[in-house]
Amino acid sequence: MFVYEAAALGAAALWALTGLISAGPAQHLGAIAFNCTRMVLVALMLIAWVAFSTGWGSISADHIVPLMLSGVIGIFMGDTALFLTLNRMGPRRTAMLFSLNAPMSAILGWLLLNEDLTVTQILGILITFSGVLLAIRFGKRKSQLHQWESIRGPLWAGVLLGLAAALSQSIGSLIARPVMETGADPVAASSLRVGMAALCLLALTRLPVSWVKPAGRFTPSLVGLIALSGFLGMGVGMTLILFALSGGEVGIIATLSATTPALMLPMLWWRTKEIPALGAWAGAGLVVIGSALLFAS
Repeated sequence: MFVYEAAALGAAALWALTGLISAGPAQHLGAIAFNCTRMVLVALMLIAWVAFSTGWGSISADHIVPLMLSGVIGIFMGDTALFLTLNRMGPRRTAMLFSLNAPMSAILGWLLLNEDLTVTQILGILITFSGVLLAIRFGKRKSQLHQWESIRGPLWAGVLLGLAAALSQSIGSLIARPVMETGADPVAASSLRVGMAALCLLALTRLPVSWVKPAGRFTPSLVGLIALSGFLGMGVGMTLILFALSGGEVGIIATLSATTPALMLPMLWWRTKEIPALGAWAGAGLVVIGSALLFAS
């Protein structure tokens, strides 16, 4: 019993954990170099997996362009903005901002696909946005001195980058949705999306500008952490959520998978030895409540 629900919670916990694992390497290398390395490693993992399965047979010629476009917008642009946010805002605020991809997806579905938006879902969107605002504005006490609670650069720039990450993820998912509804293999589809994002990032790092180059040196332990982050977040995490959706109720699974900001708080407490502020707990709680209303059937 509850194996699908446990899988969804496991995915959310892994996404919270990978946010913490990624913070140090992303700061050391810079967002672009870190994301490029992570995407290349994840693409190789996914391609190797699909090579030993029959997943490619589910991908038709009509699927390739939408999946590649989804990879450019949702992963190349979305993940790049996400790790730029991580370097500016820290893992807690980044997770809160990225949680807005769910209400953004609902709004885009309503605007572009004529999907119904109920009163309950509108209330869920408002509560989720309120939770994010609360956590960013009142989520830190003056006594919290850990570097992950510091904001580098203007607050508005970090917030805009976080919103861009969430919006890109929403648009990328919206583009990929019709393909996935045809029964395309999720791992094969992901390998195309991630592979396209990796190629874009490799091209970006070839530009003759300093901000796309690695800010620090690569070491075996650093590459190992980046590979672990990609494997846990995009490998195991996505596998768990796909398994959960295969047998669980969509609304419950989606809500449980949206608990990442809340699950990250005790991890931060353990890692930094600083108790998160009341505003951080309250904001994360509102995100979970808003998500529950958003995905209520």
